[in-house]
Parts: sequence; C-alpha cells; structure tokens
Amino acid sequence: MQDQLPIQGRPVAENGFSVMQTLAIVALAMFMTAVGTVFAIKIFLFSPPFDPVVLSEKEAQHLSSKLAVLDEFGKNTETAATTTPANALSPEKYSEDDNSRNIEFTEREINAMLAKNTDLADKLVIDLAQDLISIKLLIPLNPDFPVLGGKTFKVKAGAELAYKNGRPVVKLKGVSLMGVPMPNSWLGGLKNIDLIQEYGADEGFWKAFADGVEAIVIKDGLIQIELKP
Repeated sequence: MQDQLPIQGRPVAENGFSVMQTLAIVALAMFMTAVGTVFAIKIFLFSPPFDPVVLSEKEAQHLSSKLAVLDEFGKNTETAATTTPANALSPEKYSEDDNSRNIEFTEREINAMLAKNTDLADKLVIDLAQDLISIKLLIPLNPDFPVLGGKTFKVKAGAELAYKNGRPVVKLKGVSLMGVPMPNSWLGGLKNIDLIQEYGADEGFWKAFADGVEAIVIKDGLIQIELKP
C-alpha cells in the first residue's frame, strides 16, 4: 500500500484528517463548550423570577370560601384595616366544627396564597404530585458575597408526604443546587429516611406532628389533611 501523501502541500494527521481540519474541529468544540458554559451560567446563576400564580375569579371565590373556615385568615386584612377598628371583636362562645379539621388546597391555591401574602411570589413555587411535595426556590446572594455576589441560585427539593399503615410518612427525597443533586452525606444522611419512624418515638416535633394527623392525601395538584380532635 502506498504511503498517504499530503494533498496540495497540506500535512495529513495520522487519523486521516488534515491539520486544518483538526484545528477546525478543536475550534468548533471550544466554541460549543463556551456556548454551553454561557447558557449554563444564564440558567443557573441568572435565573429569571417565577411567574406568580393568579387565580381566576371562580378559583378566587372558591379559595375565599375555604379560607373563611380558617376564621380571620380568610378575611382581606387591607379591607378590614380601612373599614373596621382593630379592636372590633364581639364576644363569642367557643365551639369546634369537625369539618374545620379537614384542610384541602389545590396546588394553584397554595402558590396563589404565597404570591399574595408573602414576598416569595417570584422566588418559590410548589408542586403537588402523588405522595410528593416538590419546591423550586430562587436564592439571591448578597452583592457583597465573594465571587458570586449578586447572583441567584436555584434550589430544588422534594419530600414524600403520605399516610401509610396508620401513621404519617415524611421522607426527604433529595435536594439539588443549580441542577446538581446534593450527596446524601451533605444532607445529614436524611435522604429517603422516614423522619416519623426515625424520630417519632421521642418527644418533640415529629411525634407531636404524627399524633395530630388523622390522614394525609397528596395527588396531582391537590393536598388533603385531616387532623385529629
């Protein structure tokens, strides 16, 4: 077989590509890497704010009827402040309504309440799926923070929340920072650990929480919680 010769004076690399072709490929790879890096920085460090959830008139009326069961929380505080004296309370005999122990909200209602009643409207969104609550959170860094000052980090997290075998189940499914899943060791080894089973036997928050819950149902776009008397 004849030795491979340069074409028109251009040297040929051992793999069959000319030097100019090899340089072109390297340049293209560098360009694609740079574009990918810029895109990643734009997505992860300059994340745009979330669009707040705005309920339709019908949805807003339905939510108001739910919140009315929660007494003062369901009232428009701005309207009350302008039309009613702060101490305008009337004496009332205490009573309990069993229906008020049933709490039910849709995913849109929860996000709309966040948007209306907190400063997290464009920074936090919640997703409800089967036995799973997921959040996306934007964390702006102080401009004085070294290197990354003024940037915005996106954090994602998910937790299983269900009711099985007569008790609540709470499990951290994971936390991601800028799209990178955090190692379980960085999460204190709590990933996929049933916190109720792990800590519910001791006096404290988890035992009190478990003892006060009768049932929990989470499915696509809906959460239902029934509290014990």
